Amino acid sequence: MQQRLILLLLITVFIAACTTSPMGRKQFILIGDEQMNQMGVASFQKMKTSAKVSDNHVANRYVRCVANAIVNELPEKWHTQQWEVIVFDDNSANAFALPGGKIGVHTGLLKVAKNQDQLATVIGHEVAHVISRHGAERVSQQMGLQIAIQTTDAISKNTMANQGQQKTLMSALGLGAQFGVLLPFSRSHESEADLYGLDLMAKAGFNPRMSVNLWENMAAASGGRTPEFMSTHPNPENRIKKLSSYMPHALQLSQVAHANGKRPNCK
Repeated sequence: MQQRLILLLLITVFIAACTTSPMGRKQFILIGDEQMNQMGVASFQKMKTSAKVSDNHVANRYVRCVANAIVNELPEKWHTQQWEVIVFDDNSANAFALPGGKIGVHTGLLKVAKNQDQLATVIGHEVAHVISRHGAERVSQQMGLQIAIQTTDAISKNTMANQGQQKTLMSALGLGAQFGVLLPFSRSHESEADLYGLDLMAKAGFNPRMSVNLWENMAAASGGRTPEFMSTHPNPENRIKKLSSYMPHALQLSQVAHANGKRPNCK
């Protein structure tokens, strides 16, 4: 009876947590936007005190110009939010966006993203992670897996007399969670952010074709890579292939943007 009640409770929680991403993918989210925003703001504040903020006014103005053009294309809920854009003096080719309206760009990225369109590709991608609530989804996956593992542990204690069997089951469940759920979902997030980010930058009037050039630059800069099935990011070749397949749609959005006078000129 106790086992049935636990399973029924789990099923109820999982059903209640189902939602849909902007690209139409089903999601499992247990945590609210307000909590994620608080975590994002706190993390960004910590970064600003622990990392070096760039005092290069030209770089800051350039990055804000690109970021603002992307933000202007967000759904109203996100567009009306106050966004903070900071350039960090860091040689790594990296950028990120956090819940709570925070965008960070490393100076090293400006050496790999050769123009405004390539930079828009990265910023669009990172903002797409936030709008798609990928962070909340990842936290929820961890929470859900923890609940499942604890429940399995409780049930196995009642059904397995052999402690060795119980230990083997828990180890297998942990390994299966890592390679069967967490990493594939992370790659799914990356692919989804690629396409939704492409939509955002195209709607802003940037050239979506430059996305392919950007990821080619990133692939050249990254050198050796972990095999895809054990990585949180798609292989560059697969990423570029998906972007190329999606390009006709992005080009249509870009044409509409240009017809409406959207032609960014960030320098």
